[in-house]
Amino acid sequence: MQRAFTTGTGLGWHEHHPLLFSGTERFFRAGYNAHLVPEWIPALDGVDERLRAGAKVGDVGCGFGTSTIVMAKAYPKSTFTGFDHHSKSIDTAREKAREVGVADRVSFETAGAKDYPGKGYDMVAFFDCLHDMGDPVGAGRHVRETLAPDGTWLIVEPFAADTVAENMNPVGRVYYSASAMVCTPCSLSQEVGLGLGAQAGERRLRKVAEEAGFGHFRRATQTPFNLVLEARA
Repeated sequence: MQRAFTTGTGLGWHEHHPLLFSGTERFFRAGYNAHLVPEWIPALDGVDERLRAGAKVGDVGCGFGTSTIVMAKAYPKSTFTGFDHHSKSIDTAREKAREVGVADRVSFETAGAKDYPGKGYDMVAFFDCLHDMGDPVGAGRHVRETLAPDGTWLIVEPFAADTVAENMNPVGRVYYSASAMVCTPCSLSQEVGLGLGAQAGERRLRKVAEEAGFGHFRRATQTPFNLVLEARA
């Protein structure tokens, strides 16, 4: 970490202690369990209905697969594929899917946000990971290429307003601290290295979506800890 701060070369997620992965999953798990199916997906235009009928969903940056599994349990007619560049996290996700009995409709693959396979996704979701990516615009362009014509890009990000002054609150201070130690160095260690950070805010994230070719972008809903954003071509 000292090297990352003094050189600006960054520090990838894979270079951290393994407990960071399990700790991050525990941090976000409660929010996904409480809000993802009851509130976030119904706030998107027509997505809940499509998932109930049977849809194809990609979950990029899935980590241990918690968000993927939460959706799979709620929408048994849909199929879900979780992608993450960290192979050990993918191994854990596969094990968890088997444990809870959703392996028949959930698969996990080691892949990055700009090269994950497949086409015709009805929804591609990024949960609390877009800001960690070195090239979020490039990731968004790949999403647009892999979505069905009427597909949805669901972007869930740490809650943030658009200015530093507005983020000087208990939640913002936690996220700025985590961002300085984990999120921003991770982005800087990758190609492009945009360094959005965990407090990018809706206005900056809208610009990312627009540069990626999305013409429709809106805040679907929010919690004190998350922004829930919807983008469509």
